[in-house]
This record gives sequence, structure tokens and C-alpha cells, in this order.
Amino acid sequence: MLALAALLLAAPTAYKVDPNIGSSNFAAVFDAQVGERIVAMSGQVACSFEVDEAAGTASGSCSVPLTSIDVDHIAKKTEHFQEWATNKKGKPKACTFEAKFEKAALKLEANKEVPFIADASFTLCGRAREDGAKEKVEGTALLLPAGSYGDATTVRIRAKVAKFNREAYHVGPKWTDGWLARVQQLAPVVASEGEVTLSLFARQPEDLKPVKGKKK
Repeated sequence: MLALAALLLAAPTAYKVDPNIGSSNFAAVFDAQVGERIVAMSGQVACSFEVDEAAGTASGSCSVPLTSIDVDHIAKKTEHFQEWATNKKGKPKACTFEAKFEKAALKLEANKEVPFIADASFTLCGRAREDGAKEKVEGTALLLPAGSYGDATTVRIRAKVAKFNREAYHVGPKWTDGWLARVQQLAPVVASEGEVTLSLFARQPEDLKPVKGKKK
């Protein structure tokens, strides 16, 4: 009974993804049937979340700075993507892609990959989805005890949004001022719908330090 009471009263466990430590990354692939296949990637993912072991839930947020996202390793494509995201109405440095989730079902188990599904609210440069709906995030979480992946307890997360529509957030030439944007509207240069994936390594805040023997 005392053990059960202690579990019920236990505070949620906090975890963070430090963009400067480990190998966390973000990728978005948009593949047009007639046009281009682009891959947007960033290694600057920051997350902060809490896992309530007693309730079996997790709540938190993640963000990716727009200026950290590289498109096909081509400077001009990256520049155009920044214009599409900001609609040329703000500075790229002030823009982030963010996702927030609350009480997503998650029951971590040591050395066992467990599936999860979460409804997350996304904003791109401060703009929410035009219909106000949330995105369905699916993935797995793996709790790695201290010693199995460095000195600290680590949660490895693999997640994806299978059908992410950038136009629902007004990211594209349709909402971007200028001659170039109008020309780009004449052809399906980039698909409006793509897949977003996240690969994350989270640790408790007090344990945020480079993993010995692991490359960044």
C-alpha cells in the first residue's frame, strides 16, 4: 500500500531534447508526381516534456528554428522555403516550427519499444492549421536505462506525421508576395502533402551532457 501511494504521489519525470547534444533530427519529405521531390532537414530540434508514470501519459512541446532547416543541400531552395514559410512578412530568424501535445498515452518500459499515438497542435511561424485541427503523430518510445546508452537514462523517440499538408498552414507561393512566388504557382513544383519524421534522444535536465563514446 505504501509503495502504491508513493507511486500515485510521485511527480512526473521531466525530459529534454538538447539540440546541441546527441543525434536528434527533423525531416520532411514532399514528393510531387509532376515536379520535385524535396527533403527538408534539421538537426536543431529542442523538446521539453514530462512523463507521468502513474497516469501513463506525456505532455510537452518541440520546436525547430526555420533557419536551421536545409532543403536538398541547395541554398536557393532553402531560401525559397524560408520565403514560403514566412510569406515574406517576417524574418526567418524569428520563425520556428512548433508542436505541443497534452496527456498523450505513453507507458515507458525499460529496454522495450512501446508504440504511442498523440494529437499535437502545430504552428508554423506562429500560424496554426487553418481549420484548427490537430495533427496525428504516431511513433515509438524506448526507455534506455543509465549505462545502456551513456551514463544517463535516455528516452529514444521515433515519430512521424504521415500526411502533413503545408498549405493548411499557408506555407507556399500562394501566400507569398513577389514575382517569383507567382511564377511558382504555375506548376506543382512541390507537393502540398508530405511526411514529417522526428528522431529524438531525450534525457532528464540534470543529465544533459554529451554521451561518452557517441558522435554528435
